[in-house]
Amino acid sequence: MEFWQQIYDKFDPVAFNLFGISVHWYGITYVLALLLALMSAKWFVKKDNLAIKDDQLDSYFIWVEVGVILGARIGYILFYSPQVDYYLANPWQMFNPFIDGQFVGIRGFSYHGALLGFLISSYLFSLKTKLKFWFLMDLVAISVPLGYVFGRIGNFLNQELVGRVTEQPWGIYVYGDLRHPSQLYEAFLEGIALFLVLFFVRKYKRFNGELAMIYTFGYGLARFTAEFFREPDIQIGYIYEWLTMGQVLSLGMMAVAVVWYIYLFKTSPRLKSYKKRKAKQKS
Repeated sequence: MEFWQQIYDKFDPVAFNLFGISVHWYGITYVLALLLALMSAKWFVKKDNLAIKDDQLDSYFIWVEVGVILGARIGYILFYSPQVDYYLANPWQMFNPFIDGQFVGIRGFSYHGALLGFLISSYLFSLKTKLKFWFLMDLVAISVPLGYVFGRIGNFLNQELVGRVTEQPWGIYVYGDLRHPSQLYEAFLEGIALFLVLFFVRKYKRFNGELAMIYTFGYGLARFTAEFFREPDIQIGYIYEWLTMGQVLSLGMMAVAVVWYIYLFKTSPRLKSYKKRKAKQKS
């Protein structure tokens, strides 16, 4: 266990250098996460015979990736950054990877901001292609969770979003303290566990948007749970006693999921046709 506990002392977050630019393992895992999500979507489209063309799926991937990157960065600045006033006054600096002429990359992305960017870009894409918005959301719901596994491993390798102090033997030393590898907990809860639930539930889907709402609630629950082992953002701390900003946003996701699930269920064509059949039988 000693090697594991001291792993950050033996591991370089930079995978290699290319023309003087450091390529981090985080960036590599992020690309792998995106590719896995796309390949998963293509597999589900073929296996379940879903009504979307391959070229449409490729275009959709580009649309949502732009939305996710913009939303994740802007969301982090609005939700977490102590320099929000500076960035609002100088918005072009949000994506500036250089400081004093030196390439340092861009750090600070928010999942909840990425989600908003994703939803906006998906809605615009659905308007452009006439594909049903909630159909797209269900496809995404079953395609992206495994990508989170790579994403959270990337956080772990990048030594960010560290866990809280612990005495458990599987903890790792960060900042001089033994801490939970909370990024790996999130990889399991938000990635593997959520994927398995959706993989089996998809066979019993009753209306468009059902898988999306199950995913939204499931992610919120997974993130809310994982936050108990994750160190709160230092610039924010706890919102109230033990409650973190991540948990507040996750509770909001869960509440939205429940409300929208009920709404989508009550307005689904299948339920409407069922009510009509019942009405005819009574008459």
